Amino acid sequence: MKKTLAIIAGASLLIFSSCTRDEDVLSPITEENVVLVEQESDEFLTIEEINTIIDKSLNEKGAFSWDDVPANVLWSAAVHGREMITVGYGNKGESFREGKSSRLEGIQNDILLTVAASESQTKSNLKYVSDAVLNVIDIHVTGLETIRDLKAMSNIRYLEPNGYSYFTSTPEVTVSTQQRSSSGCDMSGSNLNTNDYRTIAPGSLVSWTLDNHNVTQAWNESTGAGVTLAVIDTGISPNQPLLSPGSSGFGDGYSINNRTVEKYGTYIDSPWWWSNNIDGPNDRCGHGTSMISAATAPRNNDNKPVGVAYDANLVSYRGTADVLLNDYHERKGVSNALRALGDRSDVKIISMSIGYLWTIRNVRDAVRYAHNRGKLIFAAGGTSTEITNAYPVIFPASMPETIAVTGVTDANNYKRCDTCHSGPQIEFTIVMERDNDNSRTAAVLGFYGGDNDYVGGSSVATATTAGIAALVWAKYPNWSRTQVLNRMRQSSELYPNRSNAFGYGNIDANQAVQ
Repeated sequence: MKKTLAIIAGASLLIFSSCTRDEDVLSPITEENVVLVEQESDEFLTIEEINTIIDKSLNEKGAFSWDDVPANVLWSAAVHGREMITVGYGNKGESFREGKSSRLEGIQNDILLTVAASESQTKSNLKYVSDAVLNVIDIHVTGLETIRDLKAMSNIRYLEPNGYSYFTSTPEVTVSTQQRSSSGCDMSGSNLNTNDYRTIAPGSLVSWTLDNHNVTQAWNESTGAGVTLAVIDTGISPNQPLLSPGSSGFGDGYSINNRTVEKYGTYIDSPWWWSNNIDGPNDRCGHGTSMISAATAPRNNDNKPVGVAYDANLVSYRGTADVLLNDYHERKGVSNALRALGDRSDVKIISMSIGYLWTIRNVRDAVRYAHNRGKLIFAAGGTSTEITNAYPVIFPASMPETIAVTGVTDANNYKRCDTCHSGPQIEFTIVMERDNDNSRTAAVLGFYGGDNDYVGGSSVATATTAGIAALVWAKYPNWSRTQVLNRMRQSSELYPNRSNAFGYGNIDANQAVQ
Protein backbone atom coordinates (compact mmCIF):
# COMPACT_ATOMS: atom_id res chain seq x y z
CA MET A 1 0.00 0.00 0.00
CA LYS A 2 1.30 3.43 -0.90
CA LYS A 3 1.83 6.58 1.04
CA THR A 4 0.47 5.43 4.37
CA LEU A 5 1.47 6.70 7.78
CA ALA A 6 3.89 3.80 7.94
CA ILE A 7 5.73 2.62 11.01
CA ILE A 8 8.61 0.66 9.53
CA ALA A 9 10.18 -1.71 11.99
CA GLY A 10 12.10 -4.92 12.46
CA ALA A 11 10.69 -7.99 14.14
CA SER A 12 11.76 -6.77 17.56
CA LEU A 13 10.03 -3.40 17.24
CA LEU A 14 6.62 -2.95 18.82
CA ILE A 15 4.52 0.18 18.61
CA PHE A 16 2.48 1.36 21.54
CA SER A 17 0.75 4.57 22.38
CA SER A 18 2.70 6.51 24.94
CA CYS A 19 1.11 7.30 28.29
CA THR A 20 4.11 8.88 29.96
CA ARG A 21 4.35 11.24 32.90
CA ASP A 22 5.23 14.01 30.48
CA GLU A 23 3.85 16.81 32.63
CA ASP A 24 5.89 15.91 35.68
CA VAL A 25 8.66 18.22 36.74
CA LEU A 26 11.81 16.19 37.31
CA SER A 27 12.48 15.79 41.01
CA PRO A 28 15.53 17.53 42.46
CA ILE A 29 18.09 15.49 44.36
CA THR A 30 17.09 15.00 47.99
CA GLU A 31 18.44 12.99 50.90
CA GLU A 32 15.92 10.30 50.05
CA ASN A 33 17.15 9.71 46.52
CA VAL A 34 20.78 10.79 46.56
CA VAL A 35 21.97 7.24 47.27
CA LEU A 36 20.14 5.97 44.21
CA VAL A 37 21.66 8.71 42.07
CA GLU A 38 25.14 7.94 43.36
CA GLN A 39 24.66 4.29 42.41
CA GLU A 40 23.87 5.10 38.77
CA SER A 41 26.29 3.67 36.28
CA ASP A 42 28.92 5.78 34.55
CA GLU A 43 28.86 3.42 31.56
CA PHE A 44 28.49 4.86 28.07
CA LEU A 45 26.00 2.73 26.14
CA THR A 46 25.98 1.80 22.48
CA ILE A 47 22.98 2.49 20.25
CA GLU A 48 22.12 -1.20 20.36
CA GLU A 49 22.16 -1.19 24.18
CA ILE A 50 19.94 1.91 24.34
CA ASN A 51 17.49 0.39 21.90
CA THR A 52 17.35 -2.76 24.02
CA ILE A 53 16.26 -0.64 26.99
CA ILE A 54 13.58 1.05 24.87
CA ASP A 55 12.35 -2.31 23.54
CA LYS A 56 12.14 -3.69 27.07
CA SER A 57 10.03 -0.76 28.23
CA LEU A 58 7.70 -1.03 25.24
CA ASN A 59 7.30 -4.76 25.73
CA GLU A 60 6.75 -4.65 29.49
CA LYS A 61 4.93 -1.33 29.99
CA GLY A 62 3.41 -0.60 26.61
CA ALA A 63 5.12 2.80 26.71
CA PHE A 64 8.51 4.48 26.90
CA SER A 65 9.65 7.72 28.53
CA TRP A 66 13.12 9.20 28.87
CA ASP A 67 12.08 10.14 32.42
CA ASP A 68 12.34 6.49 33.38
CA VAL A 69 15.99 5.87 32.42
CA PRO A 70 19.13 6.62 34.45
CA ALA A 71 21.30 9.61 33.66
CA ASN A 72 23.91 7.55 31.84
CA VAL A 73 21.29 6.29 29.37
CA LEU A 74 20.12 9.85 28.68
CA TRP A 75 23.73 10.96 28.31
CA SER A 76 24.58 8.10 25.94
CA ALA A 77 21.54 8.80 23.77
CA ALA A 78 22.32 12.54 23.74
CA VAL A 79 25.89 11.91 22.61
CA HIS A 80 24.72 9.52 19.89
CA GLY A 81 22.28 12.26 18.85
CA ARG A 82 24.92 14.85 18.01
CA GLU A 83 25.60 15.74 21.66
CA MET A 84 22.31 17.54 22.19
CA ILE A 85 19.67 17.49 24.92
CA THR A 86 16.23 19.12 24.74
CA VAL A 87 15.20 20.71 28.02
CA GLY A 88 11.59 21.54 28.79
CA TYR A 89 11.45 23.96 31.71
CA GLY A 90 8.90 25.79 33.84
CA ASN A 91 6.16 24.60 36.15
CA LYS A 92 4.19 21.42 35.63
CA GLY A 93 2.17 21.73 32.41
CA GLU A 94 3.74 25.10 31.53
CA SER A 95 4.37 24.29 27.88
CA PHE A 96 4.52 27.88 26.59
CA ARG A 97 4.45 31.49 27.69
CA GLU A 98 1.99 34.19 26.76
CA GLY A 99 4.56 36.99 26.88
CA LYS A 100 7.81 38.03 28.51
CA SER A 101 8.41 36.38 31.86
CA SER A 102 11.34 37.27 34.08
CA ARG A 103 10.75 34.07 36.05
CA LEU A 104 11.04 31.86 32.96
CA GLU A 105 13.98 33.86 31.64
CA GLY A 106 15.65 33.31 34.99
CA ILE A 107 15.07 29.55 34.81
CA GLN A 108 16.52 29.43 31.31
CA ASN A 109 19.54 31.43 32.43
CA ASP A 110 20.07 29.03 35.36
CA ILE A 111 19.97 26.10 32.93
CA LEU A 112 22.61 27.68 30.71
CA LEU A 113 24.82 28.54 33.67
CA THR A 114 24.49 24.97 35.00
CA VAL A 115 25.49 23.49 31.64
CA ALA A 116 28.34 25.94 31.24
CA ALA A 117 29.74 25.06 34.67
CA SER A 118 29.37 21.32 34.08
CA GLU A 119 30.98 21.56 30.64
CA SER A 120 33.77 23.88 31.87
CA GLN A 121 32.71 26.60 29.45
CA THR A 122 31.48 30.14 29.61
CA LYS A 123 27.82 30.78 28.96
CA SER A 124 28.69 32.85 25.87
CA ASN A 125 30.49 29.87 24.34
CA LEU A 126 27.57 27.46 24.70
CA LYS A 127 25.84 26.15 21.60
CA TYR A 128 22.08 26.26 22.15
CA VAL A 129 18.77 27.04 20.47
CA SER A 130 16.07 28.64 22.61
CA ASP A 131 12.44 28.68 21.52
CA ALA A 132 10.84 32.13 21.57
CA VAL A 133 7.41 30.88 22.69
CA LEU A 134 7.66 27.32 23.96
CA ASN A 135 9.49 26.75 27.24
CA VAL A 136 12.07 24.60 25.49
CA ILE A 137 15.79 24.91 24.90
CA ASP A 138 18.15 22.61 22.95
CA ILE A 139 21.69 22.58 24.33
CA HIS A 140 24.99 21.03 23.31
CA VAL A 141 26.20 18.66 26.03
CA THR A 142 29.06 16.19 26.22
CA GLY A 143 29.36 15.06 29.84
CA LEU A 144 27.46 12.66 32.06
CA GLU A 145 27.73 15.09 34.97
CA THR A 146 25.95 17.73 32.89
CA ILE A 147 22.94 15.44 32.59
CA ARG A 148 23.05 14.68 36.30
CA ASP A 149 23.22 18.35 37.16
CA LEU A 150 20.25 19.10 34.92
CA LYS A 151 18.22 16.27 36.43
CA ALA A 152 18.92 17.73 39.87
CA MET A 153 17.49 21.13 39.00
CA SER A 154 14.01 22.24 39.97
CA ASN A 155 11.65 23.64 37.32
CA ILE A 156 12.81 21.12 34.71
CA ARG A 157 9.78 19.47 33.11
CA TYR A 158 11.71 17.01 30.98
CA LEU A 159 15.04 16.09 29.41
CA GLU A 160 14.99 14.36 26.02
CA PRO A 161 17.80 13.41 23.60
CA ASN A 162 15.85 14.65 20.58
CA GLY A 163 18.69 13.98 18.19
CA TYR A 164 18.63 10.27 18.95
CA SER A 165 17.03 7.97 16.39
CA TYR A 166 15.61 4.76 17.80
CA PHE A 167 15.55 3.13 14.38
CA THR A 168 19.32 2.96 14.07
CA SER A 169 20.05 -0.23 15.94
CA THR A 170 23.46 -1.17 14.53
CA PRO A 171 26.21 -0.26 17.03
CA GLU A 172 28.74 0.61 14.32
CA VAL A 173 26.46 3.17 12.69
CA THR A 174 26.95 6.72 13.91
CA VAL A 175 24.36 9.46 13.86
CA SER A 176 26.13 11.24 11.01
CA THR A 177 25.55 8.29 8.68
CA GLN A 178 22.09 7.29 9.85
CA GLN A 179 19.62 6.90 7.05
CA ARG A 180 16.34 8.69 7.50
CA SER A 181 13.19 6.63 7.28
CA SER A 182 11.35 6.79 3.97
CA SER A 183 8.09 5.93 5.71
CA GLY A 184 5.04 6.69 3.62
CA CYS A 185 7.06 8.09 0.72
CA ASP A 186 6.16 7.26 -2.88
CA MET A 187 6.10 9.56 -5.87
CA SER A 188 4.94 7.06 -8.47
CA GLY A 189 1.39 7.22 -9.81
CA SER A 190 -1.23 4.50 -10.20
CA ASN A 191 -3.83 3.51 -12.74
CA LEU A 192 -7.23 3.79 -11.08
CA ASN A 193 -9.76 0.99 -11.33
CA THR A 194 -12.90 2.38 -12.99
CA ASN A 195 -14.96 1.05 -10.07
CA ASP A 196 -13.01 3.24 -7.65
CA TYR A 197 -14.31 6.60 -8.87
CA ARG A 198 -17.14 8.31 -10.69
CA THR A 199 -17.01 11.43 -12.84
CA ILE A 200 -18.92 14.63 -11.97
CA ALA A 201 -19.06 18.06 -13.59
CA PRO A 202 -16.95 19.69 -14.84
CA GLY A 203 -14.83 16.57 -15.25
CA SER A 204 -13.61 15.66 -11.72
CA LEU A 205 -13.17 12.18 -10.32
CA VAL A 206 -14.90 11.46 -7.01
CA SER A 207 -13.12 8.74 -5.04
CA TRP A 208 -15.36 5.83 -4.06
CA THR A 209 -14.36 6.50 -0.46
CA LEU A 210 -16.16 9.86 -0.38
CA ASP A 211 -19.49 8.31 -1.32
CA ASN A 212 -19.40 6.30 1.90
CA HIS A 213 -19.62 9.62 3.76
CA ASN A 214 -22.11 11.48 1.52
CA VAL A 215 -19.55 14.14 0.68
CA THR A 216 -20.97 15.10 -2.73
CA GLN A 217 -24.40 15.60 -1.17
CA ALA A 218 -22.78 17.87 1.43
CA TRP A 219 -21.45 20.07 -1.38
CA ASN A 220 -24.99 21.32 -1.96
CA GLU A 221 -24.62 23.10 1.40
CA SER A 222 -20.88 23.76 1.72
CA THR A 223 -17.68 23.44 -0.28
CA GLY A 224 -15.29 24.83 2.34
CA ALA A 225 -15.23 28.38 0.99
CA GLY A 226 -13.82 30.93 3.42
CA VAL A 227 -12.14 28.37 5.68
CA THR A 228 -8.36 28.00 5.84
CA LEU A 229 -7.10 24.47 6.42
CA ALA A 230 -3.45 23.74 7.24
CA VAL A 231 -1.55 20.54 6.56
CA ILE A 232 1.73 19.77 8.35
CA ASP A 233 3.45 17.02 6.40
CA THR A 234 6.16 16.67 3.76
CA GLY A 235 5.04 19.66 1.67
CA ILE A 236 3.49 20.09 -1.78
CA SER A 237 4.88 18.69 -5.01
CA PRO A 238 6.14 21.49 -7.29
CA ASN A 239 5.24 19.18 -10.18
CA GLN A 240 1.48 18.99 -9.48
CA PRO A 241 -0.12 22.01 -11.22
CA LEU A 242 -3.55 21.47 -9.62
CA LEU A 243 -2.03 22.32 -6.25
CA SER A 244 -0.44 25.55 -7.47
CA PRO A 245 -1.88 29.07 -7.02
CA GLY A 246 -4.06 30.52 -9.77
CA SER A 247 -7.27 29.88 -11.67
CA SER A 248 -5.59 27.21 -13.82
CA GLY A 249 -4.26 25.41 -10.76
CA PHE A 250 -5.75 25.42 -7.28
CA GLY A 251 -8.78 27.30 -8.62
CA ASP A 252 -9.28 25.04 -11.63
CA GLY A 253 -12.75 24.02 -12.82
CA TYR A 254 -15.58 24.71 -10.36
CA SER A 255 -13.25 25.70 -7.52
CA ILE A 256 -13.02 29.36 -6.52
CA ASN A 257 -10.49 31.10 -8.77
CA ASN A 258 -8.99 33.25 -6.05
CA ARG A 259 -8.81 30.72 -3.23
CA THR A 260 -5.31 30.73 -1.80
CA VAL A 261 -2.57 28.18 -1.33
CA GLU A 262 0.45 29.11 0.78
CA LYS A 263 3.57 26.97 1.00
CA TYR A 264 6.14 27.10 3.80
CA GLY A 265 9.03 25.01 5.00
CA THR A 266 10.25 24.52 8.56
CA TYR A 267 12.17 21.29 8.03
CA ILE A 268 15.96 21.68 8.15
CA ASP A 269 17.81 19.20 5.94
CA SER A 270 21.08 18.91 7.83
CA PRO A 271 22.88 16.38 10.04
CA TRP A 272 23.85 19.24 12.37
CA TRP A 273 21.15 20.00 14.93
CA TRP A 274 22.10 23.66 15.29
CA SER A 275 21.77 24.31 11.55
CA ASN A 276 19.06 26.73 10.37
CA ASN A 277 19.23 25.76 6.69
CA ILE A 278 15.50 25.46 5.92
CA ASP A 279 14.72 22.79 3.34
CA GLY A 280 11.96 24.73 1.59
CA PRO A 281 8.26 24.00 1.00
CA ASN A 282 8.52 21.41 -1.77
CA ASP A 283 7.54 17.79 -1.20
CA ARG A 284 10.39 15.31 -1.73
CA CYS A 285 8.45 12.32 -0.46
CA GLY A 286 4.95 12.34 -1.93
CA HIS A 287 3.00 11.86 1.29
CA GLY A 288 2.19 15.52 1.87
CA THR A 289 0.96 15.97 -1.70
CA SER A 290 -1.43 13.04 -1.27
CA MET A 291 -2.82 14.39 2.01
CA ILE A 292 -3.34 17.87 0.57
CA SER A 293 -5.09 16.36 -2.44
CA ALA A 294 -7.47 14.33 -0.27
CA ALA A 295 -8.40 17.41 1.76
CA THR A 296 -8.44 20.28 -0.75
CA ALA A 297 -7.75 19.28 -4.40
CA PRO A 298 -9.81 21.46 -6.80
CA ARG A 299 -13.02 20.36 -8.48
CA ASN A 300 -11.12 20.34 -11.73
CA ASN A 301 -12.04 19.79 -15.37
CA ASP A 302 -9.02 17.58 -16.05
CA ASN A 303 -10.46 14.17 -15.08
CA LYS A 304 -8.45 14.15 -11.86
CA PRO A 305 -9.54 13.39 -8.27
CA VAL A 306 -11.24 16.17 -6.28
CA GLY A 307 -10.67 16.85 -2.58
CA VAL A 308 -13.31 17.08 0.15
CA ALA A 309 -13.11 20.86 0.73
CA TYR A 310 -12.45 21.94 -2.83
CA ASP A 311 -13.06 25.64 -2.12
CA ALA A 312 -11.09 25.89 1.13
CA ASN A 313 -7.88 27.90 1.39
CA LEU A 314 -4.74 25.91 2.12
CA VAL A 315 -1.60 26.48 4.16
CA SER A 316 1.01 23.76 3.68
CA TYR A 317 4.02 23.29 5.93
CA ARG A 318 6.88 21.01 5.02
CA GLY A 319 7.76 20.21 8.60
CA THR A 320 9.15 16.73 8.10
CA ALA A 321 10.96 14.59 5.54
CA ASP A 322 8.54 11.69 5.96
CA VAL A 323 5.75 10.63 8.29
CA LEU A 324 7.93 9.24 11.07
CA LEU A 325 9.25 11.88 13.48
CA ASN A 326 12.53 10.14 14.25
CA ASP A 327 14.89 13.00 13.41
CA TYR A 328 15.66 16.13 15.46
CA HIS A 329 14.90 18.47 12.58
CA GLU A 330 11.60 16.73 11.85
CA ARG A 331 10.56 17.21 15.47
CA LYS A 332 11.74 20.81 15.42
CA GLY A 333 10.14 21.42 12.03
CA VAL A 334 6.73 20.17 13.17
CA SER A 335 7.01 22.12 16.42
CA ASN A 336 7.83 25.34 14.54
CA ALA A 337 4.98 24.77 12.08
CA LEU A 338 2.47 24.32 14.91
CA ARG A 339 3.71 27.49 16.57
CA ALA A 340 3.38 29.50 13.36
CA LEU A 341 -0.11 28.17 12.66
CA GLY A 342 -1.15 28.83 16.22
CA ASP A 343 -0.40 32.51 15.64
CA ARG A 344 -2.63 32.76 12.54
CA SER A 345 -6.18 33.86 13.23
CA ASP A 346 -7.36 32.69 9.78
CA VAL A 347 -6.29 29.07 10.23
CA LYS A 348 -9.03 27.04 11.89
CA ILE A 349 -8.05 23.42 11.14
CA ILE A 350 -4.70 21.60 11.25
CA SER A 351 -4.26 18.12 9.76
CA MET A 352 -1.25 15.99 10.75
CA SER A 353 -0.88 12.53 9.21
CA ILE A 354 2.46 12.07 10.96
CA GLY A 355 3.59 10.59 14.25
CA TYR A 356 5.90 8.56 16.44
CA LEU A 357 5.93 5.67 18.89
CA TRP A 358 5.92 7.73 22.07
CA THR A 359 5.43 11.31 23.16
CA ILE A 360 7.93 13.82 21.76
CA ARG A 361 7.52 16.59 24.23
CA ASN A 362 8.66 19.64 22.31
CA VAL A 363 6.06 18.64 19.68
CA ARG A 364 3.57 18.04 22.50
CA ASP A 365 4.24 21.55 23.83
CA ALA A 366 3.62 23.00 20.35
CA VAL A 367 0.36 21.05 19.94
CA ARG A 368 -0.80 22.55 23.24
CA TYR A 369 0.13 26.01 22.02
CA ALA A 370 -1.90 25.65 18.81
CA HIS A 371 -4.81 24.06 20.67
CA ASN A 372 -4.79 26.91 23.19
CA ARG A 373 -5.39 29.26 20.26
CA GLY A 374 -8.54 27.49 19.16
CA LYS A 375 -7.21 25.25 16.41
CA LEU A 376 -9.04 22.01 15.64
CA ILE A 377 -6.18 19.53 15.25
CA PHE A 378 -6.67 16.17 13.54
CA ALA A 379 -3.97 13.50 13.87
CA ALA A 380 -3.54 10.04 12.36
CA GLY A 381 -4.15 7.19 14.78
CA GLY A 382 -1.34 5.22 13.17
CA THR A 383 -0.70 3.07 10.13
CA SER A 384 1.83 0.28 10.31
CA THR A 385 3.19 -2.95 8.92
CA GLU A 386 1.43 -6.21 9.68
CA ILE A 387 3.92 -6.83 12.50
CA THR A 388 2.79 -3.78 14.44
CA ASN A 389 -0.81 -3.10 13.53
CA ALA A 390 -2.16 -4.81 16.67
CA TYR A 391 -0.99 -1.91 18.83
CA PRO A 392 -2.86 1.25 19.82
CA VAL A 393 -2.88 4.89 18.83
CA ILE A 394 0.44 6.68 18.33
CA PHE A 395 1.61 10.20 19.23
CA PRO A 396 0.37 12.93 18.72
CA ALA A 397 -3.04 11.34 18.09
CA SER A 398 -2.77 9.94 21.62
CA MET A 399 -2.95 13.49 23.05
CA PRO A 400 -6.25 14.84 24.43
CA GLU A 401 -5.64 18.07 22.49
CA THR A 402 -5.84 16.27 19.12
CA ILE A 403 -8.68 14.45 17.34
CA ALA A 404 -7.52 10.94 16.46
CA VAL A 405 -8.75 9.37 13.21
CA THR A 406 -8.29 5.93 11.70
CA GLY A 407 -9.33 4.06 8.56
CA VAL A 408 -11.78 1.18 8.12
CA THR A 409 -12.76 -1.05 5.22
CA ASP A 410 -16.06 -1.05 3.37
CA ALA A 411 -17.21 -4.19 5.20
CA ASN A 412 -20.73 -4.04 6.66
CA ASN A 413 -19.41 -4.13 10.22
CA TYR A 414 -16.51 -2.03 11.45
CA LYS A 415 -13.22 -3.56 10.39
CA ARG A 416 -10.06 -1.49 10.49
CA CYS A 417 -7.88 -1.33 7.42
CA ASP A 418 -5.07 -3.85 7.18
CA THR A 419 -2.48 -1.42 8.48
CA CYS A 420 -4.54 0.90 10.69
CA HIS A 421 -4.37 1.35 14.45
CA SER A 422 -7.44 1.61 16.64
CA GLY A 423 -8.04 2.33 20.31
CA PRO A 424 -9.93 4.41 22.85
CA GLN A 425 -8.44 7.72 21.68
CA ILE A 426 -10.02 7.37 18.21
CA GLU A 427 -12.84 9.87 17.56
CA PHE A 428 -13.75 9.16 13.92
CA THR A 429 -13.29 6.62 11.16
CA ILE A 430 -13.20 6.95 7.39
CA VAL A 431 -13.90 4.15 4.89
CA MET A 432 -10.72 4.06 2.80
CA GLU A 433 -10.01 0.45 1.83
CA ARG A 434 -11.83 -2.24 -0.14
CA ASP A 435 -12.44 -5.16 2.20
CA ASN A 436 -11.54 -7.63 -0.54
CA ASP A 437 -8.57 -5.72 -1.95
CA ASN A 438 -6.34 -3.62 0.32
CA SER A 439 -4.56 -2.03 -2.65
CA ARG A 440 -7.71 -0.16 -3.67
CA THR A 441 -7.88 2.76 -1.31
CA ALA A 442 -8.69 6.48 -1.74
CA ALA A 443 -8.13 8.04 -5.17
CA VAL A 444 -6.02 11.23 -5.06
CA LEU A 445 -3.86 13.39 -7.28
CA GLY A 446 -0.44 11.98 -8.11
CA PHE A 447 2.88 13.66 -7.39
CA TYR A 448 3.27 14.69 -11.04
CA GLY A 449 0.78 16.53 -13.24
CA GLY A 450 -1.38 14.06 -15.14
CA ASP A 451 -0.92 11.32 -12.54
CA ASN A 452 -3.55 9.74 -10.31
CA ASP A 453 -2.77 7.65 -7.26
CA TYR A 454 -4.13 5.53 -4.42
CA VAL A 455 -3.43 6.38 -0.79
CA GLY A 456 -4.57 4.53 2.32
CA GLY A 457 -4.22 4.10 6.04
CA SER A 458 -5.10 6.46 8.85
CA SER A 459 -3.19 9.16 6.95
CA VAL A 460 -5.84 9.71 4.29
CA ALA A 461 -8.58 9.11 6.85
CA THR A 462 -7.21 12.07 8.80
CA ALA A 463 -6.94 14.39 5.79
CA THR A 464 -10.46 13.44 4.70
CA THR A 465 -11.85 14.19 8.17
CA ALA A 466 -10.08 17.56 8.21
CA GLY A 467 -11.77 18.33 4.90
CA ILE A 468 -15.19 17.45 6.34
CA ALA A 469 -14.48 19.77 9.28
CA ALA A 470 -13.80 22.55 6.77
CA LEU A 471 -17.21 21.93 5.17
CA VAL A 472 -18.91 22.25 8.56
CA TRP A 473 -17.02 25.39 9.59
CA ALA A 474 -17.70 27.02 6.21
CA LYS A 475 -21.43 26.40 6.66
CA TYR A 476 -21.31 27.78 10.20
CA PRO A 477 -18.46 30.33 10.17
CA ASN A 478 -19.32 31.79 13.57
CA TRP A 479 -19.18 28.46 15.37
CA SER A 480 -16.48 27.61 17.88
CA ARG A 481 -14.15 24.63 17.60
CA THR A 482 -16.27 22.79 20.16
CA GLN A 483 -19.47 23.36 18.19
CA VAL A 484 -17.89 22.09 14.97
CA LEU A 485 -16.50 19.02 16.71
CA ASN A 486 -19.80 18.26 18.43
CA ARG A 487 -21.69 18.51 15.13
CA MET A 488 -19.25 16.04 13.57
CA ARG A 489 -19.76 13.65 16.48
CA GLN A 490 -23.53 13.95 16.29
CA SER A 491 -23.34 13.20 12.55
CA SER A 492 -21.37 10.00 13.03
CA GLU A 493 -22.85 6.54 12.76
CA LEU A 494 -22.30 5.30 16.32
CA TYR A 495 -23.33 8.49 18.15
CA PRO A 496 -24.31 8.88 21.00
CA ASN A 497 -22.42 5.70 21.82
CA ARG A 498 -18.67 5.50 21.48
CA SER A 499 -16.74 2.41 20.47
CA ASN A 500 -13.56 1.65 22.43
CA ALA A 501 -11.80 1.00 19.11
CA PHE A 502 -13.53 3.27 16.56
CA GLY A 503 -14.87 6.23 18.51
CA TYR A 504 -18.07 7.64 17.03
CA GLY A 505 -17.43 5.82 13.76
CA ASN A 506 -18.02 6.94 10.20
CA ILE A 507 -19.02 10.58 9.68
CA ASP A 508 -21.95 11.53 7.46
CA ALA A 509 -20.70 14.77 5.90
CA ASN A 510 -24.11 15.67 4.50
CA GLN A 511 -25.76 15.38 7.89
CA ALA A 512 -22.95 17.43 9.44
CA VAL A 513 -23.61 20.46 7.21
CA GLN A 514 -27.41 20.53 7.62
